[in-house]
Amino acid sequence: MPVSVLPASRAPFRGVRPASRFRRALPVLPAFLAAILAASPWTAARAASGAELYAQQCAMCHQADLKGLAGQYPPLGGRVDKIMATPEGRHYLADLLTHGMSGPIQAGGAAFAGYMPAFKQLSDSDIAAILDYVSDQGGTKPAPHLDAAEIAAARGRPLNVRSVLEERGALDAAHKLP
Repeated sequence: MPVSVLPASRAPFRGVRPASRFRRALPVLPAFLAAILAASPWTAARAASGAELYAQQCAMCHQADLKGLAGQYPPLGGRVDKIMATPEGRHYLADLLTHGMSGPIQAGGAAFAGYMPAFKQLSDSDIAAILDYVSDQGGTKPAPHLDAAEIAAARGRPLNVRSVLEERGALDAAHKLP
């Protein structure tokens, strides 16, 4: 005599055809999917703070301690807050994160030949949060902050990696960059 291995929890579905089971489960499907999405590490709610976003998006190159990598990625700590102190510096940083940059630069008295990607996948508020977090790590008190509207304006400018490098050169000539 065959032994039934049907769990007791499936007993209400005995005699119900598979398509009917799916239709019965359909009302709970949106809640189930919402729970899965809420647990995802890439949702905006999970990456709300600038520190978390920095760790996810920037620390691989610029390091968790914001000290960068010699010759490749410049240090950010103690520099971004000083750059953000001028309107031109704010403009440049917004352009840098939205359009990227490529080419040799001088930063903190050292030469760097790295590449900065554009963060097109991030929202305006996420980019502003990253810049605000890095600015907060500097010595300027209170630290200057950007808002999402400044990032949105930068996205609208028709720039490329070379034009952002030229913008940096002009900024450095006008206000010596740290």
